[in-house]
Amino acid sequence: MIRVLIVDDSIFVQRALSRMLSSQPDIQVVGVAGDGREGIEKVKSLRPDIVTLDVKMPQMSGLEALRHIMQECPVPVLLLSTLTSEGAEVTLRGLELGAMDFIDKSATRGSMNLGGLAEELTAKIRALAGVPPARLRPLPISEPKPATATPHPHRIEVVAIGTSTGGPTALQSIVPRLPENLSSAVLIVQHMPVGFTKSLAERLNSRSLLTVREAEDGEHVLPGHAYVAPAGRHMKVRRRGAVRIWLDEEPRAALHRPSADVLMSSVAKVYSQRAMGIVLTGMGSDGVLGLRAIKESGGRTLAESEKTCVIFGMPKAAIEAGVVEKTIDLDRMADEILQAV
Repeated sequence: MIRVLIVDDSIFVQRALSRMLSSQPDIQVVGVAGDGREGIEKVKSLRPDIVTLDVKMPQMSGLEALRHIMQECPVPVLLLSTLTSEGAEVTLRGLELGAMDFIDKSATRGSMNLGGLAEELTAKIRALAGVPPARLRPLPISEPKPATATPHPHRIEVVAIGTSTGGPTALQSIVPRLPENLSSAVLIVQHMPVGFTKSLAERLNSRSLLTVREAEDGEHVLPGHAYVAPAGRHMKVRRRGAVRIWLDEEPRAALHRPSADVLMSSVAKVYSQRAMGIVLTGMGSDGVLGLRAIKESGGRTLAESEKTCVIFGMPKAAIEAGVVEKTIDLDRMADEILQAV
């Protein structure tokens, strides 16, 4: 049984989440708290398997409560955020402080998307409840520091990265370590709700030597630049003289938009053996088909090791499908990219 503590200042949200979770046979709501201070005390007394934590609360904010929880009684935390630029910024800060993932709680205010929210909520709680205690640590923030590696004889011109749960933290362990004069481009698919990818790109850019931005339709793919796919649209590449980014909503049947499979498949067509595909931490199997396309075109394929993943789902699926050339610990991934580039 997965024991959940709900921390939210809204009684309406408390009740909505309690109903969603209590209907599941393997999930038990062991308590609710109306502010950060009460949440900290209940984490200590109830010892839940996972905490849902509102990021905006009176008296003590969700981020301040999160700091205390991670320092005094670490437990997997799922943030409840809102689709605003301020909400996105606060949420990303929360992920750096040790939260595992987040969901948009605005759907609790209406019935239209309530079923989808319940499905997402329960899926993430089940995944995060199994996170090993050793992974419950805040992201150390440091100045950009280039990785070091010897050149690889077969130079890679583009690196396509796909990630989901745990990805924002993982990306901050890789992108800031890539040098300003990187001779390849980096294309990133991070599963996030609409409204969050621009803040992610800006945050990565502020901490990196590379130029990092949310991708725009039609722009050139340049070395020394990293492009984050905007949530709600697929990012692809195509060659029309120069290589350009192409954003659209096809295929609509894809489980995720943006999709790592869609990005990597287009990268394989354009760059063939000069492409590298990487799958990092995340739930599900997005990236398997894309890595297969890159591998079959002669490119390189990597996956984050189980040792450093928050959620081993995406890398595990790719490894089991036989499309991963090599597994790499997260703290070595930037070095591996440089070695190939």
